Amino acid sequence: MKQKQKLLLIKDVEDLGKSGEVVAVKAGFARNFLIPNQFAEYANRNVLRKQQKLQEERKIISSQLREESLKLKEELEKLSLSIKVKVDPDGKMYGSVFHPEILDLLEKENVSLTKRNIALRKPIKEIGEFEIPIKLKEEVNATLKLKIVPDKIVKKEAVKEKQEQKEEIKKEDEENK
Repeated sequence: MKQKQKLLLIKDVEDLGKSGEVVAVKAGFARNFLIPNQFAEYANRNVLRKQQKLQEERKIISSQLREESLKLKEELEKLSLSIKVKVDPDGKMYGSVFHPEILDLLEKENVSLTKRNIALRKPIKEIGEFEIPIKLKEEVNATLKLKIVPDKIVKKEAVKEKQEQKEEIKKEDEENK
């Protein structure tokens, strides 16, 4: 079995580590992705001297990103979004609400997030009020209030009337033939 290689991260790599950290990864991942894209360097004595410098830079960047994330968190928690959806006579939604719809609503409010920021595991398929978990940078989490409102509820009687009208038209067509 091959050994894992120790690398010093130069840039943040999602699900692996932050700049200035020494990580152990498989040889292929290091050789094919991290080193060619200049995310990391092999951890030898000369490179480890950079570690202190990278960690200091990371602390400064981290504090700035954390402040921005906290501001965005306050802004998001003040927001209360609502979306209208089509509903059948029984009150069930046609379709669902998921990342794209939420991102569109946020874009209208001049808040730019990505799909990765929204921590919904499954699409919402019900009417009501929901709290959407949002992951921001530097492990700051926020919640967004989303209200799903029915656009038009078609009454069962109206649906029955339309079906009866269609049946009458079919009968008339058959009689005329």
